[in-house]
Order: sequence, then C-alpha cells, then structure tokens
Amino acid sequence: MKLKYADITPEAIYLDRRAFMVGAAALLVGGARAEAATPPEPAALKATPNPKFRIDDPPTKYESATTYNNFYEFGTDKSDPAHHAASLRPRPWSVVVDGLVAKPQRLDIDEVLKAAPLEERIYGLRCVEGWSMVIPWIGYPLSMLLRRAEPTSKAKYVEFTTLKDPEQFPAQKPGLFGLGGGLDWPYTEGLRLDEALHPLALLTVGMYGKVLPNQNGAPVRVVIPWKYGFKSAKSIVRIRLTEEQPKTAWNKAAPQEYGFYSNVNPDVDHPRWSQATERRIGEFRRRKTLMLNGYADQVASLYTGMDLRKNY
Repeated sequence: MKLKYADITPEAIYLDRRAFMVGAAALLVGGARAEAATPPEPAALKATPNPKFRIDDPPTKYESATTYNNFYEFGTDKSDPAHHAASLRPRPWSVVVDGLVAKPQRLDIDEVLKAAPLEERIYGLRCVEGWSMVIPWIGYPLSMLLRRAEPTSKAKYVEFTTLKDPEQFPAQKPGLFGLGGGLDWPYTEGLRLDEALHPLALLTVGMYGKVLPNQNGAPVRVVIPWKYGFKSAKSIVRIRLTEEQPKTAWNKAAPQEYGFYSNVNPDVDHPRWSQATERRIGEFRRRKTLMLNGYADQVASLYTGMDLRKNY
C-alpha cells in the first residue's frame, strides 16, 4: 500500500477516530474486556547480570512495562496486549533458522533457551511515538544463534517473522477487531547482517527475572536497543538470512514514515511529530532523545559514511 503524506490523517483526528472505534467495539462486546482471561504469571528465569550492558537509570516498573505495550497482533491500544495476551500459547513453539545458511535448522523453544548462557542486560527501549522504558532483559547475543546456522558468504540481511495465527492474535482477524494498523500479516522485520551480529543485538527470552510475558513477545523476541521499538520483532517463528533487503511490516504500510533502518535519531522527525524529546514511562517531564538511543559509542561505526537523515 503506497501512501502520500497528504493521505495521512492528522494526529488529533486520528485519535478521535480511534477513540470512537474503541468505544464502539466496547459497546458491541458488552463488557467482554472486563471478563478477558488473565495470562498466568510468568515463571522465574535465572540469568547472570552483564555489567557491560546496563544503564544507570532505574528500570521501569514491571507493572508498567507489561501493561503499556505496542503489539499490534493484539490490537492498537496500548492496553490491548495485556488484555488479550492469554490467547497466545507459547508452548509448543519452534523457531526456524534458514535461508542463506550452511546449516538450516528448526529449534524447539527449549533448545533456543539452552543454546547459550542467559544473561541479564538493562537496556533502554525507545518507541517512535515519543515514549521510552528501561527494562532488564534476559537473553544472549543474537549472533550466537546465527553463527550456529553458519551464514553463507551471500548472506547480507536477516529477516524476522512473527507468528501468524488469528486464533492466538485476535487483531489478525478481518473485520472490526482486525485493528492491526493496516499491517500485512505476518509481521516481518529485518536487519543488516552486521547489525544482527553486533554484541548489543539480543535474542530475548525473559525480562525482570522472569520468562517473557505473552504481551511482551513470548516466548522469544529480539531487542535492538539503538533502534525504535518496532524493529524488535516479537513472538518469532522464523529467522531467515537473505541477500536482498527484506520487506518489513511498517515500511510496507507507510514507507514515508518508517524506513528500513529506523535508528533512533532525534534529528529526524516523524512526519507527524518531533523525535527530539521523549517521555519515560512513569515520569511527567520530557527528556532529550539521545542519538542512537544512547548507544552511539557502540554502534555508530556501523553507519560510517551513511546519511542517517536519508537512511532513516
């Protein structure tokens, strides 16, 4: 779907329309929200804290990090993921690693968990709408899983694919409740191979000392802390290595708003709002957005010679 900037609804009108649709949906379901099943409390998950990957800011409260989310497979409202997350079944689950690799494989989620020692990293997560969190994630470098599959010399990119199952993800259904932002399911994201192999890129299976909650991307996701949050694909079922740049969900839906790289860059505004400041969940004041989300020292070399205004 190709959109022109003039086709984009002004934010105030969009919010009014969205409020109307959410209200209409609530009337139709007759209070079903209040009766929605609650996901079970995630089990404890042990990990060794990694002092090299942590920031000094205090973590966002667990309750906030698990109830204010973008996960459009469950709906567009920030409360939808927590409200509908009980429909996701994170077991049984497997992840396929294929494409341009010497050793394609299908790994059961328990094999994924055991593929490398788990560590805890405290990362900042910045979302394109202007809010941010600090979360203690649990996982191991994505590079460890990729190297296990042995990428070939032709591999240049990594594509991530999220589960497509309307029974588990209600917003993938057509009609009133298919309010998934007009996305083309399944959700796909991508990185250059050198980005995916960077030590900061985390294959993530838990947070806050627990297994990943459903609404945060159970049972396995990636966290790419120097990019906007939508680049960190959730509930992954396939990791495919390619020679050509993969087509990604938000770039297909609105290419004038969401580029392939999607690096946190305060100097590049979203067409409908500034990215120069952000609001940390739990705080009222806004703070200055840092280049590459504060990880410029670690990752700026990946983009040497690139115009990050053009390659947004």
